[in-house]
Amino acid sequence: MKLFKFFSIVGLTFLFISCGGPSIRFEKTPLDKVIQDLSAEQNFSIILYDMDYDEGTNKYKHMYQTLVPKDDTVLVNTTPWYDVPDVFFEKNVDNMGMEIASKVNGKLNKKASPPGYNHYVGNDRYGRWTQRNGSSFWEFYGQYAFMSSMFGLGHNPIRRSYYDDYRTNYYGSRAYYGPSNNGRNYYGTRSNYNTSRSSTNWTKKPSTFKDKVRSKVKQSASVTRKSRISRSSSRSSSSSFRSRGGGFGK
Repeated sequence: MKLFKFFSIVGLTFLFISCGGPSIRFEKTPLDKVIQDLSAEQNFSIILYDMDYDEGTNKYKHMYQTLVPKDDTVLVNTTPWYDVPDVFFEKNVDNMGMEIASKVNGKLNKKASPPGYNHYVGNDRYGRWTQRNGSSFWEFYGQYAFMSSMFGLGHNPIRRSYYDDYRTNYYGSRAYYGPSNNGRNYYGTRSNYNTSRSSTNWTKKPSTFKDKVRSKVKQSASVTRKSRISRSSSRSSSSSFRSRGGGFGK
């Protein structure tokens, strides 16, 4: 029996080391709730429509826009405000106006991407590539023209070269913000499209407020992650101790 205890301890130690030590426990977010609500759909897109911070309650907030294709139309819905964890807010602080989750033919993707890139752009059901001034741009058909303003094509026309770059080098693996010009990304929170949107709470806030929130959430999220790792390490140590102390007799 002592030999069995020894191998049990070795096995637990190996498992702990092979997993890289303590891990951060997964925490469901409001985005996961929205995804769950759309679980019956084979295709959908979820855009981070707006974000904010309430100084009075110390709450970080998100608002989403969902797009679900149905027959010859696309159903668009804007969610209410959700309180989100600081770690999740920090993760998406540069993703306003972008698609932060999508499902295409039943396959879920949660890497940030330009709006429409995963289902609508490049899909000849919704539009086509047109040539202008020697370059290729995406153009939606008349019945889907509302997507042009929704995706900010007036400020950020979709170039074929950007789309091909995303599909070849980024899709499903990492976030894509397009080319950067003078420190401003083509897509995302600081893009020309988002800085010109007068209908969002985040855009209306002064730059001093937004800079303050970015700094605050970076510090807050760092503390939260360290706390989670510490709790996870404590639980792992406690579990290992109980395993060493337990037995099946002498």
